[in-house]
Amino acid sequence: MFDRRILLSTAAGLLGLSAFRWLRASPAEAGEKAAQKFEIVKTEAEWRAQLTPQQYEILRNHGTERPGSSPLLKEKRKGIFACAGCDLPLFASETKFESGTGWPSFYAPIEGNVGKTEDRAYGMVRTEVHCRRCGGHLGHVFDDGPKPTGLRYCIDGFGLVFHPAAASAT
Repeated sequence: MFDRRILLSTAAGLLGLSAFRWLRASPAEAGEKAAQKFEIVKTEAEWRAQLTPQQYEILRNHGTERPGSSPLLKEKRKGIFACAGCDLPLFASETKFESGTGWPSFYAPIEGNVGKTEDRAYGMVRTEVHCRRCGGHLGHVFDDGPKPTGLRYCIDGFGLVFHPAAASAT
C-alpha cells in the first residue's frame, strides 16, 4: 500500500522531470539543427584537430566565452568576420557596433550566411545563430540593436576570425 509521502515524492519528481525537459530543447528542436544538411561535415576528432579548445567549445558545444575576453571585441579595422570553423564570411565590419555587453555585436549578418534555431537552454527562449555552412554555434540574436535593423547579433569572438580589407593602392 502506498504511503502519502511516497506518492507526494513521486509526483514532485515527475513534475521536476517535466520542468527539466522544458528547459532543454525539445527533441524536435534539438533535432532541427542536427537534421539540417551542412556543406561541411566533420567528425568530432577532425573538429578537435582543426580548432583550438576554446573554438571547439564555442562552435561545436555551444559554449560561451567570458565577456570581454575576445580580441575581436576591440577590432575597428575594415574587413570581414568569418567563421573560425570553415572561414565563411559572416559579418562585415561596417555592421559592427559597441553594445557594451562584452561580446562583439553586429546589427546584420552577410545575407544568407547565418542560420537561426530556437534555443531553450537556461530556462529562457532565445534565437541561436549558427554558420549556415558548417553549423558552428556563433551566439544569439536579440531585438535590442541599433537602426537600421533593430537587431543585435551577440557573437562569441572566439568563434570568428577576422580578415582585414586589402589596403587600397594609391
